[in-house]
Amino acid sequence: MSTLPRRWIARAILCGALACAPARADTVPPDILSSARALADMIQAARAVISESQTLINDPSIGDKGLTGQVVLARTLAGYKAATGRDPVAGDQTTREARLLKWQMEAIVEAVDSHQATINVRGTGFKAFIPAAFTRLVNEAFARRAGTEAHVKQTAPRPLIRNRKALPDAAESAAIAEHFLSPTWPKGQALAIDGANGPRPAFRILFPEYYSESCMSCHGLPKGSIDITGYPREGAKAGDLGGVLSITIAR
Repeated sequence: MSTLPRRWIARAILCGALACAPARADTVPPDILSSARALADMIQAARAVISESQTLINDPSIGDKGLTGQVVLARTLAGYKAATGRDPVAGDQTTREARLLKWQMEAIVEAVDSHQATINVRGTGFKAFIPAAFTRLVNEAFARRAGTEAHVKQTAPRPLIRNRKALPDAAESAAIAEHFLSPTWPKGQALAIDGANGPRPAFRILFPEYYSESCMSCHGLPKGSIDITGYPREGAKAGDLGGVLSITIAR
């Protein structure tokens, strides 16, 4: 396995094995790297919007929150532009990267709009529409659009997995254990591995993500105590590895 430079560090995380082999960094086409980074940046920006909206979402005194898919997307795009300096809806929209981002933006809107009844119910506090659940919904909606062209998966070290759908496969587990959990691994640096998406040969780019202070209410101390979602807290600290975005793009 070889590394790819990655200058950003994920801001927050709430929170079919793929055949793979090592891939040299200089064999990964720039367009694939760019597309993978763009997809990672977009889902992180969207997840941040949902994280920042938890107080509103869980307010039992308010019915219609006004938090529609288009509202979340607009805030996501603002965050994406602020973080990357790029406008995903400007420029050439015929590239594969533009097409993948279009599908991802549609998936963000779908994930929010399909849960309006839950978000807007009056008299109920915790709605369970948390960033981790939202990310899974977006990734599933994206998969329906992208097919074998691309795949986005949120995973983590196995002890941190709360939803079995997010379990790392063998290659992801090896990358986590041998690289991302190593004290010598440069924080925020991504890793490229060869892979497949169904019948198509592909590259996978793995982006490590780290807990922020906002994650501690569910994942921090005291270890083993039950959080608002009903799971025991992991006893993590801000800055610990909390997960991995595993992004597969066909060659």
